[in-house]
Amino acid sequence: MQNDPLNDAMSTIKNAANVGKNECTIRPSSKLIGRVLKVMQESGYIDQFEFVEDGKAGVFKVMLEGRINNCGVIKPRYSVQKTELEKWESRYLPAQDFGVLILTTTAGVVSHMKAKELGVGGKLLAYVY
Repeated sequence: MQNDPLNDAMSTIKNAANVGKNECTIRPSSKLIGRVLKVMQESGYIDQFEFVEDGKAGVFKVMLEGRINNCGVIKPRYSVQKTELEKWESRYLPAQDFGVLILTTTAGVVSHMKAKELGVGGKLLAYVY
């Protein structure tokens, strides 16, 4: 039984990147995992991904670029105001302007830089650098 599919997906990506693979399969899939993968793709950490229907929940095939040093989920899902983003950046990312915090906002699942542009806060989901 899986308690956190997003955590399993991030662990799969991290393990595949550490071994040096250029492709990994994430199962089961969900809309949230798809949106987090989209943010990672926009930030340049993964190359491309596609959803493949397998008769159950489906799977994501992810092509890695080899740029991921570390990634993971943030538990518990802390609520973040737009003025507090830098505090969480320094807590989860190794350096300023290095890496991405992924959060869910009223504008959808976005990176912390996009959330600053939009001027919104939300809940922290994951980090990648």
